[in-house]
Amino acid sequence: MIDTWTTLKVLTWTKGYLTEKGVENARLEAEWLLCAALGMDRVGLYVNFDKPLTAAELSACRALVSRRARREPLQYILGSQDFCGLDFEVAPGVLIPRHDTETLVQEAAGRCPSAGRVLDIGVGSGCIAVALAKALPGIEMTGCDPSSAALELAARNAGRHGVSLALVAGSLFEPFPGRMFDLIVSNPPYIPSADLETLQPEVRDHEPRQALDGGADGLDFYRRIIPEAPYHLVSGGWLLLEIGMGQAADVRGLFEAAGRFTEIFSARDAGGIERVIGGRNF
Repeated sequence: MIDTWTTLKVLTWTKGYLTEKGVENARLEAEWLLCAALGMDRVGLYVNFDKPLTAAELSACRALVSRRARREPLQYILGSQDFCGLDFEVAPGVLIPRHDTETLVQEAAGRCPSAGRVLDIGVGSGCIAVALAKALPGIEMTGCDPSSAALELAARNAGRHGVSLALVAGSLFEPFPGRMFDLIVSNPPYIPSADLETLQPEVRDHEPRQALDGGADGLDFYRRIIPEAPYHLVSGGWLLLEIGMGQAADVRGLFEAAGRFTEIFSARDAGGIERVIGGRNF
């Protein structure tokens, strides 16, 4: 007797297999993988539980499940990630947007509603820059990144959402001698080097190290960005930075030591973690 693989049977097997491989939320991820392989949404998946899969459909399912079992991030497999209610293309070699980073967008838009010229340092996928451009129509949005893959992805995401970004190759303020901005934002690498090997395999083995490694204590990029930012901010302009867990006091100290910022503040993400530090240029 030939064994018939229905949608439900494949889903049940996939959940168990991913669980064995250490994948969290295995049932939900199994559903998303099967939706992608079969070209349907989750409602379609549920109403087709008894449908026998063809050899081609089984092959497509196996290919995606095999990638996830090797702990490749689900977002890279599906090619997209939601951020600030917008769907962003994601791709290997570029950091995956995190919902924690939405706090940076919310704070920037709330504190600088009349910003004209805005710079996103380390633009990555473009999620911050695009979300800000959508939230503050009419801003002149610039993003820089040393990665050509990131710049290409950010350009595609800008096109996807109908916003204009000026994208520049380069690191930190190097491409902007003499340029001034009303608002500067960044989600710099902030994971201490020694902690990289303790990260989940999805992050450690697949996301770009250069977007994660913040040096010995995770603060290397803050030490470079904060002292130099006032020379690229108009009077009254804002610098807002995402930070890692437990880094708020140290980064606040760097703002204070610069001697050029007032109204220094911190903001917590949805999980209650201090996620953003910012200050206003004198």
